[in-house]
Amino acid sequence: MNYWKNGEEPEEERGEDQLQYQRIADAGSVITGGGKAIHCLTVIGQIEGHNVLPSQNKTTKYEHVIPQLVAIEEEPGIDGLLMILNTVGGDVEAGLALAELVAGMKKPTVSLVLGGGHSIGVPLAVAAKHSFIVPSATMTIHPVRMSGLMLGVPQTMDYFQRMQERITRFVTANSHISAERFYELAMNTQELVMDVGTVLDGADAVEEGLIDSLGTLSDALACLYRMIDGTGGKKGKKKKASSAEKA
Repeated sequence: MNYWKNGEEPEEERGEDQLQYQRIADAGSVITGGGKAIHCLTVIGQIEGHNVLPSQNKTTKYEHVIPQLVAIEEEPGIDGLLMILNTVGGDVEAGLALAELVAGMKKPTVSLVLGGGHSIGVPLAVAAKHSFIVPSATMTIHPVRMSGLMLGVPQTMDYFQRMQERITRFVTANSHISAERFYELAMNTQELVMDVGTVLDGADAVEEGLIDSLGTLSDALACLYRMIDGTGGKKGKKKKASSAEKA
């Protein structure tokens, strides 16, 4: 029997399967084979930003995802990124930071919305070079909100407005929806009982131009393989532009 420091087996001694399981357990990501090396990244639960959420919350920590995205872009052995989303949203700045990183990647990227891609999950979904949503998934579009103590002064409202404009610029630059229509959906008062906004199912999200295609996992992978082979990509999509370039 072999003993190692801290009771952990050195990485070089572990099998590849064990390393894959560890990646899934630690960061919710895995690298698949099948002829092309695809990095599958999951964004689930609530996107955790600068504040640590309660332990019972299912979260995606942005400080974990940022280095993964950098590594994916720099790793020559990875051919493309498949990002799977089932998120209720979360920290606006953290979500936008992740979305900007995905939008700025040169490697082929495809997103797939399962369950929900709500709130700040919307910019993340449209950040990929081609976005998919399953028919049963939903996406909630609403204006920026803040909980807790805040100063009720004009400067606070101005800050909220500018933050909303940042989100709107990013979404419209990376999808087919217009800024006017996006704002109209966000300010809808007829649909949500305790809030303003709009809930779009899969077909509606595609019809509004928010998401590129209605499809499943096999459709998303097929699209990603075509992008890697250079035989397909994002058709008719607006040129990728970061919010910094638009400001």
